[in-house]
Amino acid sequence: MVRDPFVDDAEPDLQSVLDALDDPNCRKIVQAMSGAMTANEVSDATDIPLSTTYRKLDLLTEASILDERTEIRSDGHHTTKYVLAFESVEIGLTEDREFAVDISRPAQSADEQLAQLWNEVRKET
Repeated sequence: MVRDPFVDDAEPDLQSVLDALDDPNCRKIVQAMSGAMTANEVSDATDIPLSTTYRKLDLLTEASILDERTEIRSDGHHTTKYVLAFESVEIGLTEDREFAVDISRPAQSADEQLAQLWNEVRKET
């Protein structure tokens, strides 16, 4: 599930968020995030094997806890980097007494919005 970059109120599935937050390796990754990081950098920072790191990054991205960005390089070998995509996560009850998740997100600069748009286009091609 890829979050629509043009819809600010699109929230991930509650279970996806709970699964990601319940996973000790996912929490370790979130704690280690310092700016935009590649999967290799995350793996090195957390001492989690690279194959496991990729699975956890997918889980965190699906839960909209991390954003996946593409760094455009002039040599054509683009790099995928991951950044934190939230300031807080709140789980509450709706008026119908259903559980709901609300993720508070940081404001994005025009460059970040363009990078996210490029990433979505790249995934479609």
